[in-house]
Amino acid sequence: MATTTLQRINGHNAASEHNNINLTWPERYVSIAAGVKLSLSGIKHLFKSPFASILKLGAGGYLLSRGVTGHCELYSQIGKVNTDPVNIRIKSSFKVNKSRQYVYEFWRKLDNLPLFMNHLESVDVINNERSHWVLKLPANVAKVSWDTEVVMDVPYELIGWSSVPGSIVDNAGRIRFRDAPDGGTLVDLIISYQPPAGGLGTGLAQILNPVFKSMIDTDVQNFKQYMDLEDKDEVVIIIN
Repeated sequence: MATTTLQRINGHNAASEHNNINLTWPERYVSIAAGVKLSLSGIKHLFKSPFASILKLGAGGYLLSRGVTGHCELYSQIGKVNTDPVNIRIKSSFKVNKSRQYVYEFWRKLDNLPLFMNHLESVDVINNERSHWVLKLPANVAKVSWDTEVVMDVPYELIGWSSVPGSIVDNAGRIRFRDAPDGGTLVDLIISYQPPAGGLGTGLAQILNPVFKSMIDTDVQNFKQYMDLEDKDEVVIIIN
């Protein structure tokens, strides 16, 4: 296909434009729809809630831009340069000053997680294996929920979990507990996260991508502080 004079001057051609597209059409549709909704909500409540409205307007403009162009710069930065799904893998290792048994038992009671995971609104335990998670996005722009199953459970050593098939947030994780040589517990955390292909689930999940790593890092720090402060009379939870 022939290129226009303007495209040649700017160094663009049809192939390079196509290669810049890293959003599927369902994602683009969802981005545009969500961008319009957020922008209208931001305008409507601009004077009533200026801070939240500014965040909504910024997020809405970003979503509209990515939907119209089919290109997400944040995807490019994490290595997603086409419309194939991208898998995000987050690893974190840290030490807490509590026994391995104590840390395992605290984490295994999954409804404890919102105590230090500030972006989790709730975890409702359904039975010993399954639980329902609700995640709130910054500025309460939206909430996302999914069901999770515990797929590995080695008492005092390992917990593995995975979202059930069809979840909006498709993720799996593993946390391992080891005795530290100088006392306390070494914790190794791995979370694998992949947005579903297409539809509303993709749109919401992809909005989480830019902040997901930061959220995990913050929650890890909160967990360490929670463990250190739990023996005191007053426990302070850091709110972002």
